[in-house]
Amino acid sequence: MTASSAASATPAPRNPSAGPAPAASYGRSSATRFPIGVDAALRTAGWEPGRWDIKQAEYWADALRDHTTPAGHRHTVFPAAVEAWAEFGGLTVTAPGPGRQIAPTPVRLDPLTGLHLARTFADLGRALSTQLCPLGSDTAGGAHLAIDREGRTYLIDHTGDWYLGTTLDEALTLLLTGLQPARLTTAP
Repeated sequence: MTASSAASATPAPRNPSAGPAPAASYGRSSATRFPIGVDAALRTAGWEPGRWDIKQAEYWADALRDHTTPAGHRHTVFPAAVEAWAEFGGLTVTAPGPGRQIAPTPVRLDPLTGLHLARTFADLGRALSTQLCPLGSDTAGGAHLAIDREGRTYLIDHTGDWYLGTTLDEALTLLLTGLQPARLTTAP
């Protein structure tokens, strides 16, 4: 897209006297930050706006910091991970329906599912020039979720490494609605 076509794609400012703006149809309600189906699945799992269990999040942080693999690898814990655990930790969230592009992925948000993956997360973090910390897993336990210092989320499974989004909200939406994640690859 060129700069001129990008400029022409920008909508003109709205005249406030023309009445209320038409509602965008993104499958979201004005009261939620997630698509309606994802919001409902999260609430069914026990989440609600303002949920914050910092005591449990600190327990997980201590458990990860205290663990050293037999080869000497350790987890790095940082605020983005602790904040994600405080809000969503302990939830097992099932998909609200069939997937849009692929089968949806129900998730268990418990960082201790990745306790023994310190080296795996460190290796991927190094390849991405960041650090990763475990978030949880799919409910079958075959894929593991990770978050980096900036809050970007990833999934690691037997088929590869996947980028899920710039925020945990994006990642949960992608996983629970069955959108195809982007595979991480090396630059040519």
